[in-house]
Amino acid sequence: MCFRRMIAFGIALATAMMTSTARAEIVLDVDLSTPNQITITSTAGLSAATISGSDNIGFYLANIFGAPGSGLGDTLVSGNLTHFNNTSDNTPDLFRFSNNAGLNVFSYTNDANSTFTAGTRAFSGSGTWNILAATYNQLLAGSVSGNVYFPADADADIPTATLIGQYRVIPEPTSLALLGVAACITLVRKRR
Repeated sequence: MCFRRMIAFGIALATAMMTSTARAEIVLDVDLSTPNQITITSTAGLSAATISGSDNIGFYLANIFGAPGSGLGDTLVSGNLTHFNNTSDNTPDLFRFSNNAGLNVFSYTNDANSTFTAGTRAFSGSGTWNILAATYNQLLAGSVSGNVYFPADADADIPTATLIGQYRVIPEPTSLALLGVAACITLVRKRR
């Protein structure tokens, strides 16, 4: 009897965990296919929460670097990435605090507040930045997916920030490495 209760509890717990994870949709795609460049693009993913705050703090892609570090060295190439409910000022900016594993996007609208609404699209537009080679390599070694929080600009903000959704890195860095190996093999074969 006790064993059956433990199994039922385990199934209920697993179902609850899958349900809570399913609510956090992929709201941002992070493209690392161009060396020393990052492109963050909105998806049609819906916001998991309703919250309003300042774009001076912005939103945070938690653990995208995989490990704490510092430096970014970014230059905006182009971009209109913003919250879906706000107009873009076409100047989204990136930031990384020292000894943090995440990436902050801020300063993307002239509106007084940035507002997410649960059940509606979270973001619109995209942004592309040139970044330092060291930063790019850290991103390639980082996470292939993770949570997006608002308002947050550092790891320390996560406990009080609101989960908006998830990001995914496309193509995954391991796929990029395999493509690089395939390209090298092709070049070697052509030389023979």
